[in-house]
Amino acid sequence: MLHVPALPGAPGARVPIDDVVRRVVEDATLLQDTGFTALLVENFHDVPFPAGDAAPETIASMAVVTRAVREAVEIPVGVQVLRNDALAGLGIAVATGASFVRVNVLAGAAVTDQGLVQGCADVLLRRRAALGADDVMILADVDVKHATSLDSRPLVERAADLATRAGADAVLVTGRATGAPVDLDELAEVSRAVAPVPVLAASGTTPDSLRATLDRCAGALVGSALEDETTGRIDRVRAVTYRERTTR
Repeated sequence: MLHVPALPGAPGARVPIDDVVRRVVEDATLLQDTGFTALLVENFHDVPFPAGDAAPETIASMAVVTRAVREAVEIPVGVQVLRNDALAGLGIAVATGASFVRVNVLAGAAVTDQGLVQGCADVLLRRRAALGADDVMILADVDVKHATSLDSRPLVERAADLATRAGADAVLVTGRATGAPVDLDELAEVSRAVAPVPVLAASGTTPDSLRATLDRCAGALVGSALEDETTGRIDRVRAVTYRERTTR
């Protein structure tokens, strides 16, 4: 994860966009150099997020940052526009050559701190087809963190629908909040339920928990565990330590 500093228009914005780009590119290069296999650009610090469409200045800024990262690295780059502006993410991916988008609520509906967030699979997949962008993969959360699904069915049933009826190319399983660990039993159940669609653990992994996590799914997304608590920047030692655990 590349947690982008607050962008123009966000209440916490303090850094000029040129400095934002420089910082994110430096962190992206560090992650590539330490062996990470893909990057996801996310406007993590733009709190509070809108429940619906992102602001034009947010979308424009995310496009600028994502393009700079794409030009700086050789590994795949993805984009997420929080809280759930999947069409903006897709548009940025098409314009910048990014490889994938993350969508918190692709199907169903969830109560979040932004209010009610509803699925967007129908419009997203139709827009992707219309743009001829079928190579842009959709990574979709099931029971995403900081939210409560309004669908009371078992998690594995909802995950299976994401992979079949909603068209997700990969399914993400998270803990209840940023940095919270994934339930490993649930992770294994979801992996079995949606196979051969890949499943990723999308919160809470640490060097100590990573090996057990990867035994149950195809991969992991990591953000805060790699960051220096004071600066919010990617810490090289943490990145190297984390990456080494994937090969043991």
